[in-house]
Amino acid sequence: MFHPLKLILMPVLLDYSLGLDDSIELTVSVGDSALMGCVFQSTEEKHVTKVDWMFSSGEHVKDNFVLFYYANISVPVGRFQNRARLVGDISHHDGSLLLQNVEEADQGTYTCEIRFEMESLVFKKAVVLHVLPEEPTELMVHVGDSTQMGCVFQSTEEKHVTRVDWMFSSGERAKEEIVLRYYPKLNASKGYPQNWGRFQNRVNLVGDISHNDGSIRLQGVKESDGGNYTCSIHLGNLTFRKTIVLHVILKEPRTLVTPAALIPEILGGNQLVTIVGIICATILLLPVLILIVKRTHRNKSSVTSTTLVRSLENTNKAHPEKHIYSSITTQEVIDEEESSGKPEATYMTMHPVRPSLRSAPPSGPLDNKSVGGMPKSEQAF
Repeated sequence: MFHPLKLILMPVLLDYSLGLDDSIELTVSVGDSALMGCVFQSTEEKHVTKVDWMFSSGEHVKDNFVLFYYANISVPVGRFQNRARLVGDISHHDGSLLLQNVEEADQGTYTCEIRFEMESLVFKKAVVLHVLPEEPTELMVHVGDSTQMGCVFQSTEEKHVTRVDWMFSSGERAKEEIVLRYYPKLNASKGYPQNWGRFQNRVNLVGDISHNDGSIRLQGVKESDGGNYTCSIHLGNLTFRKTIVLHVILKEPRTLVTPAALIPEILGGNQLVTIVGIICATILLLPVLILIVKRTHRNKSSVTSTTLVRSLENTNKAHPEKHIYSSITTQEVIDEEESSGKPEATYMTMHPVRPSLRSAPPSGPLDNKSVGGMPKSEQAF
């Protein structure tokens, strides 16, 4: 009895060890979906009785159930209840798992176990899932620029994409427009995807379809391109969807803002031309005006200086001996005018300030005799 038991356990242990060594890695971003394959390749017809998916976030952490399949019923468990589902074809020994809306806490090792009817053989496969930060689902782009919108369906298995659709909607109630549609079989001969409407000749498929990549590039972005872009990657009955919100920003004008540009609606065309002409003429004539003002100021200064010099010369000529001579009125003449009541002529005697070079008259008092027959009152000293 010992030897049969040993023969039964050995294949089971052997299969487990082969399954542990056959682990693969998969990298996804937060919010995306991950397809973890678990397919048992066999030429024999085997009936799958049970499929279990377990999750472990570390080496010494207890495994948690993600999903189990038994008696044709698939049941997700725990925090994976609304995000995990069995998408493989059980009749073809395919127990692949689709995990949607991946979270940071989903990073770890996922182990699949497939059990067969009337056999002790257990197929086991491990997938190490790496979770990256969430890729932006909202993009900002300026008018006229180009932008790339990613849509990649991560899978450990080589799945054949049957169709890729990109749809656009400018609002919740707006009608959807076709941005791009790609059928690998139909487009194999043409070699390019099909697009229609206002997106024609502006959208290119840049993703690698063989790796489930349906990313596109939108060129010459217009203001009306702002809205929601939904990507759908179809793999037979399996569909992966992702929505990206595109915000379009108007470019700021690079030209200088002039007063004429600020009030085009207030002023009419003729008034605008007149104002611009006046401004231009003023700018052109400004140097001439400055030169004329300078010359005028210089001429005025010259005339003022000349007038001042001439005024001084005339003043000196009009009174050349004012500083030398003075008038003297004798007391006798004054008394005589007062007694007669008639004004008499007054004779002025000029006395130089400096003594004359000629011989001085003899000194001595003058007598009261008349000189030259003239009355005393008319004598001049």
